[in-house]
Amino acid sequence: MNITTEQRQYWISVLAQAPTETLLQLSDSVVSDMPFDVIRAPEIGLTQVRARMGGKGDAFNMGDMTVTRCVVRSQGGSLGFSYVAGRNKPHALRAAQLDAMLQLSDFHQHLTDNVIEPLKQQAGESQQVKQQVTAATKVDFFTLVRGED
Repeated sequence: MNITTEQRQYWISVLAQAPTETLLQLSDSVVSDMPFDVIRAPEIGLTQVRARMGGKGDAFNMGDMTVTRCVVRSQGGSLGFSYVAGRNKPHALRAAQLDAMLQLSDFHQHLTDNVIEPLKQQAGESQQVKQQVTAATKVDFFTLVRGED
């Protein structure tokens, strides 16, 4: 199966950003029957966050954040990787398992339809709600012209 880098980046991003409980619920039935070799057990560490002034300026070290990472190998031989913001070992393990399975043609379409797309749709709906709440607090300022003083 030919998978592009962009496709893999897409689903890894969706898995990493998904709410943990939803991710586990959507994928329990598929992952529970699949054996995996744990290459790197979920572990918590720190990573340095870089930023740019104004989004375009000089880069600077903004600070550190916790990250949980994991690597597994499926029985099909594919390696699954995950990096999840925060301290969440079950999330990192499941994301790595799903990454490995999504690389296998036997599981790819089923997981895309039943895990990745519902997670992406939920994220989009959540983003819309946040935008609506933010828009409700918008204040428009205007100035009245009073003439010459």
